[in-house]
Amino acid sequence: MTTKPKLGLVFFPAFDWAIAPDHPEREERLLYTRDQLREEGLLDLPEIKEFRPRIATRQEIERAHICVPSVGKVCTESHLIAAGGTITAGDLVFSGKTERAFALLRPPGHHALRIVHGSRGFCTINIEAVMIEHLRKLRNGRLRVAIVDTDAHHADGTQDIYYNDPDVLHISIHQDGRTLYPGTGFVTELGGPAAYGLTLNVPLPPGSGDAELLYVVEHLVLPVLRDFKPDLVINAAGQDNHFTDPITNMKVTAQGYARLTELLAPDLVVLEGGYSIEGALPYVNVGIILALAGLDYTGVREPQLPHGIKKAGRVDEAVVKNVAFLQEIWAKRKEIDLEEVFGRGDYFRRQRRLYYDTDDIHEFQDEEIKICSSCSGYRKIISYAEDYRRKPVRIAAVLLPWHACATCQQEAAAAFDRLTAEPAWDYVYFQNPAADEAPLVSRAGRRAR
Repeated sequence: MTTKPKLGLVFFPAFDWAIAPDHPEREERLLYTRDQLREEGLLDLPEIKEFRPRIATRQEIERAHICVPSVGKVCTESHLIAAGGTITAGDLVFSGKTERAFALLRPPGHHALRIVHGSRGFCTINIEAVMIEHLRKLRNGRLRVAIVDTDAHHADGTQDIYYNDPDVLHISIHQDGRTLYPGTGFVTELGGPAAYGLTLNVPLPPGSGDAELLYVVEHLVLPVLRDFKPDLVINAAGQDNHFTDPITNMKVTAQGYARLTELLAPDLVVLEGGYSIEGALPYVNVGIILALAGLDYTGVREPQLPHGIKKAGRVDEAVVKNVAFLQEIWAKRKEIDLEEVFGRGDYFRRQRRLYYDTDDIHEFQDEEIKICSSCSGYRKIISYAEDYRRKPVRIAAVLLPWHACATCQQEAAAAFDRLTAEPAWDYVYFQNPAADEAPLVSRAGRRAR
């Protein structure tokens, strides 16, 4: 009798893609990890089985994103395989082929926003979001998901995509945005009018290590997960808060990561950042894999582990205060007067200036969210983007949520027709994740004709 593997690994190092040969996000990120897995014999264990990734389709990308002008103009094949490999990992768990899965691949994705004009924070498409929307379609949108992002950088893209989604809990634990890109992720960022309190950000002071990270998990994340009762728990497992990472200022160890994984017990883990190619990734990934497979990880040690690094002991007071604040927010989130937070009108409006550091694109967004008592409300987004290589691009988009009410469907369709007739836009988009064949409809605007 064949025993079902406990853990499925989906590996894709994208050997043919890099931002630049000497860029931190390059092919070698996973080479040493692959060698370490073979050296330790992990791929020979009956608890662990490797699976091949597939290529994500255009429709699967368009359920999560609006790529300007199109998926084909924004994504390379490597991006599509990274997204498809993440979908493969999700399907392994959903189909019952494995108990858990780890998408160990690149390029990463958690800085990619709903609207995509290019790459930012090394990310072009949000691979977790593409996978989540694929799985939601399989369940006709009836899926409660919790994303716990432990990358050192705030998961601003994932937050943007699920900002107003009442079925997705997003928790980001990261280095304080005042000290690191993208400069966001503060405790006051709590979600939109239909999902207030379902966005939780825990900024950690530079120098935080295992003690701070595990304190947040034990005192905030686990109680919130028990209360939220998700159908699926995803860990976006960035590894750039390791003490050897060259672009951050954190002190987490491989043992800290493994213990986090054991406590969180996620259904799915997806690799995000992590740029200490030799000193961290091979050991951290081995620790995560062993913890996911229910195997002993206590022998995992980095050769560079310095004496006296803080793994336990007193937790930074700023972390304790932030956790206490968010505990109270979570406990009282259903009692909060949303009109005081979002106003008393029919729409909530937010305007943002966004920077794509990888591609040097500047974007201005003007967004309106319909305040609806029957669903989470449709959204209208106006986006202007420019860089030195091309003329400015102006787009308009209308976004339907899952389970949109009849009124919002009618109003959203009318808004799309009005925007298409206006002369101001290069492209106009209509996104409906519930649509079977065409989740995204795009039309060239009158400005582009």
